[in-house]
Amino acid sequence: MTATPSTTKTDNEADARATAAEEPVAAAGTAADPAAEAPDDIAEAEAEGADEDELDDDVPPAAPVRTGIGAGAAAVVSGALGLASLTGTWTGKVLSERETLLGQIKTAQGGSASAQIHEIYGDSWHTTAAVNGTFALLALLVGAFVLARPAFGAPDAQPQPGWVRAVALGGVVLGAIGLLLSVGMYFDLFATLPSTGS
Repeated sequence: MTATPSTTKTDNEADARATAAEEPVAAAGTAADPAAEAPDDIAEAEAEGADEDELDDDVPPAAPVRTGIGAGAAAVVSGALGLASLTGTWTGKVLSERETLLGQIKTAQGGSASAQIHEIYGDSWHTTAAVNGTFALLALLVGAFVLARPAFGAPDAQPQPGWVRAVALGGVVLGAIGLLLSVGMYFDLFATLPSTGS
């Protein structure tokens, strides 16, 4: 009679040990399931990445942004040329002095007063007017090109900055004024050469 209770107790302990041993195995199996599913997740992520790459390949590259540096530089050049046509240039001064020297050489052996005036002063005067007129014409052409450039070629989403148009317009105006003055001075419309007649 005493052996039966101890056998029952032993059986209960064995069952408890077996249950405890099965629980880590089940836990291990449960923990193993995500590891087993990990390759599938990696494959799906790679597939999604490939789809995103394909979408990126389909997107056209962005158009380069035009900064308008060339137009701005041309506008400044136009303004500078227009100002130079009104104030005179080093080139015009040198060529004018050359014509004066040539006139002195030509009249060194003698000549009438009107010939000396024409050779020494007239040619120098006309040379200065021609050089200034050339600068004025260049200012007019460059400024007009800057202003007319947006009307030709592909349309631009960003229009020219206001300062570029303003400087180019200033160059055109200065060039036009310089050209008119140069033409008038070259053909003696504003002032004539001195006369020796009384």
